[in-house]
Amino acid sequence: MNIMKDELELLKEYFKENPPPEALEASKKEAIQKAVAAFEKKNTSLSQGNLLGDRLKNIFNIFKGGFFMKKAYFVGGALSIAVLTLVFFKFYPDQKSQVGLENYQKDTLTVAGLEASKPQRQEGALSTQSADSSSVLLNKGKEELMVATAPKEAEALVGLAPVVEPSISSRSRESEKKNALFGKLTNQPIDTEVSPYFYEYHDQGRDRFSKVTTNPIKLTQEEAVSTFSIDVDTASYSFVRASLNNNVLPAKDAVRVEELINYFPYDYELPKDRSIPFKASVSVFPTPWNPHTKLLHIGIKGYELQAEEKPKSNLVFLIDTSGSMNAPNKLPLLQNSMKLLVENLSPQDRVAIVTYAGSAGTVLEPTLVKEKSKILNALNRLSSGGSTAGAEGIRQAYQLAEQNFDKDSINRVILATDGDFNVGITNTEELKSFIERKRETGVFLSVLGFGRGNYNDELMQTLAQNGNGQAAYIDNLNEARKLLVQEASSTLFPIAKDVKIQVEFNPAKVAEYRLIGYETRMLKREDFNNDKVDAGEIGAGHTVTAIYEITPVGSPARLLEDSRYQAKPKAEENKSDEYAFLKIRYKLPQEDNSKLITMPIGANQEKDLSQVSQEARFATAVAAFGQLLRGSTYLKNFNYNQVIELAQAAKGKDEFGYRAEFINLVRLAKSAPALENLK
Repeated sequence: MNIMKDELELLKEYFKENPPPEALEASKKEAIQKAVAAFEKKNTSLSQGNLLGDRLKNIFNIFKGGFFMKKAYFVGGALSIAVLTLVFFKFYPDQKSQVGLENYQKDTLTVAGLEASKPQRQEGALSTQSADSSSVLLNKGKEELMVATAPKEAEALVGLAPVVEPSISSRSRESEKKNALFGKLTNQPIDTEVSPYFYEYHDQGRDRFSKVTTNPIKLTQEEAVSTFSIDVDTASYSFVRASLNNNVLPAKDAVRVEELINYFPYDYELPKDRSIPFKASVSVFPTPWNPHTKLLHIGIKGYELQAEEKPKSNLVFLIDTSGSMNAPNKLPLLQNSMKLLVENLSPQDRVAIVTYAGSAGTVLEPTLVKEKSKILNALNRLSSGGSTAGAEGIRQAYQLAEQNFDKDSINRVILATDGDFNVGITNTEELKSFIERKRETGVFLSVLGFGRGNYNDELMQTLAQNGNGQAAYIDNLNEARKLLVQEASSTLFPIAKDVKIQVEFNPAKVAEYRLIGYETRMLKREDFNNDKVDAGEIGAGHTVTAIYEITPVGSPARLLEDSRYQAKPKAEENKSDEYAFLKIRYKLPQEDNSKLITMPIGANQEKDLSQVSQEARFATAVAAFGQLLRGSTYLKNFNYNQVIELAQAAKGKDEFGYRAEFINLVRLAKSAPALENLK
């Protein structure tokens, strides 16, 4: 012990006589730079939150004692941290496996001895690597980055690192615990200045649509009569447009072909006498996708109302202000849409506003539109929050409309919602029954749909169909302008209700037929003459189109064989040239007894495709597009390019650009295999 003590005393005396040289100021700065760079490199690469399996530790233990009081230890520690940081990359989980981070890691390093590409500053990260650094890049299928460096190379890397100001995200200890508990490692660098780029997320699987089974081919000799209700809804087209513009292919059940066709105004012939609200235009021409079949095109257009002819309106805006409406394409768009409608109303029209969230309430009592500022202010004050008591809101809106009912006015409730009813009556059949009963009082219901993600199309279709109203989907302000300004007359003012179409095909001329679309509007044969059976309504200036694909007798395109035991019918001489016989039944808005329109469809109405009106040709292009979106097997090899060609040739005047927009949508749909399907 004495010998050891003597040696220590000698060393003390030696160092007193020969003190070590003072560290240069430059050396101090260099050491600090190395430490800061190592710290930045380590923290730039780490994820926010704790790694799985780590426990919270006392960070102050490392500062106990005189660890950082000795400069040599300080420099050595900085270098060790740099080495550990680089080695850490080898074992760090693949960042590309996280959602939305496919393109996050783009920096590349090269094999030692080759020139390395200088890392670019990533969004949300501070790059501290130098172009002179030596490392290794290995790519094994998932582009996993594995880096290893020698201690001397690491020392050079730290020494060359620039001085940067640390950027640290502020986060609570509670959020760290939650992230560690559920394993939600976000792989986001610790930087609040610029966040990493994430691909837009499309909420899938929550939009609800009725199951639609495509109309089958019917054998004429077994079922010669086809009956259906007209449909003036346009919600399907707007939803398809929103989906394609959002880089998402719409679900098949979201595509109702008749609504795509009827979205567009057509210049069909008007009735000569207003005692009849509309006139049918019929043509027969070759099918563009099958040379061995023909298309039977039926077009109906209601007469227009002049400004002085329009009745007063008694409207109740029933507005969904629940928490599900808290999105830019929901409540804010809804408010602006309703403002457009208010601006288009007459001063003597009345507007009331009912809102519903957790409960329903009257925001505005019936108010004349001449007090427009009062109505607009009420719309501006709306805000979203709470659950969705839609049924309670519907009750209150009908009650308000009935209290101010005017038999000489249009009495209508306009429901604006995403359809997410989750409080009160949520059963579709109960709501349907309630709406049917209220329809008999003379108060009709129209539905405007908004938003995506929890859009309940099935419910809104049911409500509109049973409320003698129209179901529309508003995905942007231009659609609101089309529906509530340009087509306000057809939206608000019905000229005929319970409109039904029945076509009887001649078995001597038509072997098979199929109705394109209208799957959700099919009626029984006996329903046609039953005035108690509800059907669709037509507004002033509305156009309705129906298209059948028919297979002539003797055509090689037949898919169904004749019955073995059923005798073949013989056509009478005076009907031998008729393809079919058309019947249209309707009621005037204030009447309960129906009227009948009939028309034979003969060979004299058959034309070549080039001779058919551009209205019929454009409707055919839209019908083909809808069937392609639904994956129809009846179109054979007909494709999107042929749809574009057919639509381009029939685009016509297109004052508002609707047809040009359609052609662009077809171009978007051409990339369907690369789009993400709604589940």
